[in-house]
Amino acid sequence: MKIFCYAVIFAFFGGMKMTNQPTYPNLFTQLGYEEKVVNQRLETIWHTLFFGSEEERIYHEVDDMGYVVDTGNNDVRTEGMSYAMMVSVQLNQQEVFDRIWRWVKKYMWIQTGDNQDYFAWSILPDGTPNSSGPAPDGEEFFAMALFFASHRFGDREGIFNYSEQARKILSACIHKGEPNQPGEPMWDRDNYLIKFVPGVDFSDPSYHLPHFYDYFAKWADETDRKFWAQAAQASRDYLVKASHPETGLTAEYAEYDGTPKNVDHHDRFFSDAYRVAANIGLANVWAKNSEALNDCVRRLQRYFFETDPKAFTQVREIDGTKVNQEVRHPVGLIATVAQGSLAIDPLDENAILAVKKFWETPMRTGSRRYYDNFLYLFAFLALSGNYRIW
Repeated sequence: MKIFCYAVIFAFFGGMKMTNQPTYPNLFTQLGYEEKVVNQRLETIWHTLFFGSEEERIYHEVDDMGYVVDTGNNDVRTEGMSYAMMVSVQLNQQEVFDRIWRWVKKYMWIQTGDNQDYFAWSILPDGTPNSSGPAPDGEEFFAMALFFASHRFGDREGIFNYSEQARKILSACIHKGEPNQPGEPMWDRDNYLIKFVPGVDFSDPSYHLPHFYDYFAKWADETDRKFWAQAAQASRDYLVKASHPETGLTAEYAEYDGTPKNVDHHDRFFSDAYRVAANIGLANVWAKNSEALNDCVRRLQRYFFETDPKAFTQVREIDGTKVNQEVRHPVGLIATVAQGSLAIDPLDENAILAVKKFWETPMRTGSRRYYDNFLYLFAFLALSGNYRIW
């Protein structure tokens, strides 16, 4: 397996001129970190997670396929597989991308029943299903990664006709439940909000990716593009509602009006919810956010650095009430709070502290490294200006 040469890749990234594309700020170099050191560190993160030792890596290859293991649960998830595809296309790793997509289509793709054309969210590493149902965050990342692969690598035949595969996923997500379309959609067709899972009437704020939907509105089936444009605006409005007016924290699960949904304590600021700040930061790079949306991150960073620094290690309700529980993914939390700094322009003191805290934080080791280190890699890509629209 050939590992990319970071010098070539980053020279390519730096020299690209893309029409009507946003600029991609490198907050590390803005804060004085040497560009060569930043590039080398990104190469090291990628290599460690995908080709490091057995104690470091989360990626494994079998035959002509590859898969990513959730090391905390010993399963393969659509979350992680779609994340790995996104990382691979961002770093120009077509072989890894195609290996992962082969595994997804062989073991995760649902071919019959109400969930046909969705992907089973949890599978054992040997391909045995843990679940027969999907989780929408996987589908939306699969679709975006496939569109990017189409534009970066070029469509081929079969499952490697990437853009065709992406459009089929998105069509299923919103048209199930219509005549001759058995099953449940992943988006509520009345309010345009993504569901936690098909068949429920509440959401997960961290699933909301309006910056993805902006491009689904350009690249999905033509008849669906208006829906995705409306979904983008609905999600931007929803994230503001879901963000606590003082702390900026969001719940893992929330009602359609943004209020926390108490299902087994998922109304707290816990693991899923960490991604909201990161998503808002990236959305501001890809398509400038409203001040109301960016202010969600401003409040959150103020909370962590001025009001309650212990919240980096101890669980909180979204209003800041203390919970007698340790944060499960502390490295991932630090990473996402830092990625949120992309929503703060010009950078204020808390945004700078967040980036510096992340820079000084090493990758996670041990059995819980999967989720933390994916968030770590995404944050490093975004903060170094390398999480891009292709």
